[in-house]
Amino acid sequence: MKSKIITICLALISWGAFAQHDHSNMNHNNMMNSNMSDQNKEMSVVNIDNTKAASSIIDNYLALKTALVKDNGDKAASSGGALYDAFDDFNISNQPAEHQKELKNIIVDASEHAEHISENSGDIEHQREHFELLSKDVEDLIVITGADRNMFQIYCPMYNNKEGGMWLSDSREIKNPFYGSKMMKCGNVQKELAVK
Repeated sequence: MKSKIITICLALISWGAFAQHDHSNMNHNNMMNSNMSDQNKEMSVVNIDNTKAASSIIDNYLALKTALVKDNGDKAASSGGALYDAFDDFNISNQPAEHQKELKNIIVDASEHAEHISENSGDIEHQREHFELLSKDVEDLIVITGADRNMFQIYCPMYNNKEGGMWLSDSREIKNPFYGSKMMKCGNVQKELAVK
Protein backbone atom coordinates (compact mmCIF):
# COMPACT_ATOMS: atom_id res chain seq x y z
CA MET A 1 0.00 0.00 0.00
CA LYS A 2 2.83 2.35 0.91
CA SER A 3 4.48 1.75 -2.46
CA LYS A 4 1.21 2.54 -4.24
CA ILE A 5 0.89 5.83 -2.35
CA ILE A 6 4.50 6.73 -3.17
CA THR A 7 3.95 5.83 -6.83
CA ILE A 8 0.75 7.90 -7.00
CA CYS A 9 2.44 10.89 -5.35
CA LEU A 10 5.39 10.69 -7.72
CA ALA A 11 3.06 10.40 -10.71
CA LEU A 12 1.19 13.52 -9.59
CA ILE A 13 4.45 15.41 -9.07
CA SER A 14 5.66 14.32 -12.52
CA TRP A 15 2.35 15.31 -14.10
CA GLY A 16 2.47 18.71 -12.38
CA ALA A 17 6.01 19.34 -13.62
CA PHE A 18 5.01 18.34 -17.16
CA ALA A 19 1.84 20.46 -17.07
CA GLN A 20 3.92 23.59 -16.40
CA HIS A 21 5.74 23.27 -19.73
CA ASP A 22 4.12 23.98 -23.09
CA HIS A 23 5.90 21.86 -25.67
CA SER A 24 3.42 22.47 -28.47
CA ASN A 25 5.40 25.30 -30.07
CA MET A 26 8.86 23.80 -29.69
CA ASN A 27 10.77 22.58 -32.68
CA HIS A 28 13.17 19.64 -32.39
CA ASN A 29 16.27 21.82 -31.82
CA ASN A 30 14.61 23.81 -29.05
CA MET A 31 13.46 20.58 -27.48
CA MET A 32 16.99 19.18 -27.56
CA ASN A 33 18.33 22.33 -25.84
CA SER A 34 15.51 22.20 -23.31
CA ASN A 35 16.25 18.57 -22.53
CA MET A 36 19.90 19.36 -21.93
CA SER A 37 18.94 21.97 -19.33
CA ASP A 38 16.36 19.56 -17.84
CA GLN A 39 19.22 17.21 -17.00
CA ASN A 40 20.37 19.73 -14.38
CA LYS A 41 17.00 19.91 -12.62
CA GLU A 42 16.26 18.06 -9.37
CA MET A 43 14.93 14.59 -9.92
CA SER A 44 13.06 12.57 -7.34
CA VAL A 45 14.83 9.65 -5.71
CA VAL A 46 13.12 6.47 -4.53
CA ASN A 47 15.27 4.20 -2.38
CA ILE A 48 14.94 0.51 -3.18
CA ASP A 49 16.36 -2.64 -1.64
CA ASN A 50 19.59 -4.12 -3.00
CA THR A 51 18.49 -7.56 -4.22
CA LYS A 52 18.95 -9.81 -7.22
CA ALA A 53 15.33 -11.05 -7.23
CA ALA A 54 14.42 -9.14 -10.41
CA SER A 55 17.86 -9.21 -12.12
CA SER A 56 16.77 -11.43 -15.01
CA ILE A 57 13.67 -9.29 -15.61
CA ILE A 58 15.76 -6.11 -15.58
CA ASP A 59 18.40 -7.58 -17.92
CA ASN A 60 15.80 -8.67 -20.47
CA TYR A 61 13.84 -5.41 -20.16
CA LEU A 62 17.03 -3.44 -20.89
CA ALA A 63 17.81 -5.69 -23.88
CA LEU A 64 14.31 -4.97 -25.19
CA LYS A 65 14.78 -1.23 -24.66
CA THR A 66 18.09 -1.33 -26.56
CA ALA A 67 16.48 -3.19 -29.48
CA LEU A 68 13.79 -0.51 -29.73
CA VAL A 69 16.41 2.25 -29.51
CA LYS A 70 18.12 0.59 -32.51
CA ASP A 71 14.80 0.32 -34.41
CA ASN A 72 15.21 -3.47 -34.49
CA GLY A 73 11.78 -5.10 -34.32
CA ASP A 74 13.15 -8.63 -34.71
CA LYS A 75 15.54 -8.24 -31.78
CA ALA A 76 12.77 -6.54 -29.75
CA ALA A 77 10.56 -9.57 -30.42
CA SER A 78 13.21 -12.05 -29.24
CA SER A 79 13.96 -9.86 -26.18
CA GLY A 80 10.23 -9.66 -25.46
CA GLY A 81 10.09 -13.46 -25.52
CA ALA A 82 13.04 -13.70 -23.14
CA LEU A 83 11.39 -11.15 -20.86
CA TYR A 84 8.16 -13.17 -20.92
CA ASP A 85 10.15 -16.21 -19.77
CA ALA A 86 11.84 -14.15 -17.03
CA PHE A 87 8.43 -13.11 -15.69
CA ASP A 88 7.32 -16.75 -15.81
CA ASP A 89 10.44 -17.79 -13.84
CA PHE A 90 10.06 -15.07 -11.19
CA ASN A 91 9.45 -16.69 -7.79
CA ILE A 92 6.74 -14.65 -6.10
CA SER A 93 6.75 -16.95 -3.06
CA ASN A 94 10.21 -15.59 -2.12
CA GLN A 95 8.69 -12.12 -1.66
CA PRO A 96 6.99 -10.87 1.53
CA ALA A 97 3.42 -12.17 1.82
CA GLU A 98 1.92 -8.67 1.84
CA HIS A 99 3.35 -7.99 -1.66
CA GLN A 100 2.61 -11.31 -3.36
CA LYS A 101 -0.89 -10.49 -4.66
CA GLU A 102 0.23 -7.12 -6.06
CA LEU A 103 3.31 -8.70 -7.66
CA LYS A 104 1.18 -11.42 -9.22
CA ASN A 105 -1.08 -8.77 -10.80
CA ILE A 106 1.93 -6.81 -12.06
CA ILE A 107 3.53 -9.92 -13.57
CA VAL A 108 0.31 -11.04 -15.28
CA ASP A 109 -0.07 -7.61 -16.90
CA ALA A 110 3.63 -7.26 -17.78
CA SER A 111 3.73 -10.78 -19.25
CA GLU A 112 0.89 -9.90 -21.63
CA HIS A 113 2.81 -6.85 -22.87
CA ALA A 114 6.03 -8.86 -23.28
CA GLU A 115 4.09 -11.51 -25.22
CA HIS A 116 2.54 -8.90 -27.54
CA ILE A 117 6.02 -7.50 -28.20
CA SER A 118 7.40 -10.97 -28.95
CA GLU A 119 4.59 -11.68 -31.44
CA ASN A 120 4.85 -8.43 -33.42
CA SER A 121 8.35 -8.28 -34.91
CA GLY A 122 6.95 -6.68 -38.07
CA ASP A 123 5.20 -3.82 -36.24
CA ILE A 124 7.69 -1.85 -34.16
CA GLU A 125 5.18 0.90 -33.38
CA HIS A 126 2.89 -1.70 -31.80
CA GLN A 127 5.88 -3.05 -29.87
CA ARG A 128 6.64 0.46 -28.62
CA GLU A 129 3.05 0.96 -27.44
CA HIS A 130 3.30 -2.20 -25.33
CA PHE A 131 6.80 -1.29 -24.16
CA GLU A 132 5.51 1.98 -22.69
CA LEU A 133 2.84 0.11 -20.69
CA LEU A 134 5.33 -2.59 -19.76
CA SER A 135 7.73 0.04 -18.41
CA LYS A 136 5.20 1.09 -15.76
CA ASP A 137 4.80 -2.52 -14.65
CA VAL A 138 8.56 -3.08 -14.45
CA GLU A 139 8.99 0.09 -12.40
CA ASP A 140 6.26 -1.02 -9.98
CA LEU A 141 7.90 -4.43 -9.67
CA ILE A 142 11.34 -2.90 -8.97
CA VAL A 143 9.95 -0.55 -6.32
CA ILE A 144 8.51 -3.60 -4.49
CA THR A 145 11.28 -6.16 -5.02
CA GLY A 146 14.36 -3.95 -5.27
CA ALA A 147 17.16 -4.29 -7.80
CA ASP A 148 20.87 -4.96 -8.11
CA ARG A 149 21.56 -1.59 -9.78
CA ASN A 150 20.29 1.97 -9.86
CA MET A 151 17.60 2.60 -12.45
CA PHE A 152 16.37 5.85 -13.96
CA GLN A 153 12.86 6.75 -15.08
CA ILE A 154 13.08 8.81 -18.27
CA TYR A 155 10.14 10.72 -19.71
CA CYS A 156 9.55 11.80 -23.32
CA PRO A 157 6.82 14.46 -23.58
CA MET A 158 6.51 14.04 -27.36
CA TYR A 159 5.50 10.37 -27.34
CA ASN A 160 1.93 9.27 -28.08
CA ASN A 161 0.73 12.51 -29.70
CA LYS A 162 2.35 14.61 -26.96
CA GLU A 163 0.62 12.69 -24.16
CA GLY A 164 4.09 11.51 -23.14
CA GLY A 165 5.59 8.22 -22.12
CA MET A 166 8.24 6.87 -19.79
CA TRP A 167 10.81 4.11 -19.82
CA LEU A 168 13.52 2.83 -17.50
CA SER A 169 17.25 2.80 -18.06
CA ASP A 170 20.33 1.84 -16.07
CA SER A 171 21.96 5.07 -17.29
CA ARG A 172 21.06 8.76 -17.24
CA GLU A 173 21.97 8.96 -20.93
CA ILE A 174 18.92 9.59 -23.11
CA LYS A 175 18.42 6.95 -25.81
CA ASN A 176 14.75 7.05 -26.72
CA PRO A 177 13.14 3.64 -27.42
CA PHE A 178 9.88 5.23 -28.61
CA TYR A 179 11.47 7.06 -31.55
CA GLY A 180 14.86 5.42 -32.01
CA SER A 181 16.89 7.14 -34.71
CA LYS A 182 14.05 9.62 -35.48
CA MET A 183 14.36 11.44 -32.15
CA MET A 184 17.04 9.70 -30.07
CA LYS A 185 17.56 12.41 -27.45
CA CYS A 186 13.93 13.27 -26.64
CA GLY A 187 13.48 12.85 -22.92
CA ASN A 188 14.64 13.81 -19.47
CA VAL A 189 15.42 11.91 -16.29
CA GLN A 190 12.60 12.34 -13.79
CA LYS A 191 13.33 9.78 -11.12
CA GLU A 192 16.11 7.58 -9.80
CA LEU A 193 15.38 4.22 -8.25
CA ALA A 194 18.44 4.16 -6.00
CA VAL A 195 19.74 0.98 -4.42
CA LYS A 196 20.30 1.56 -0.72
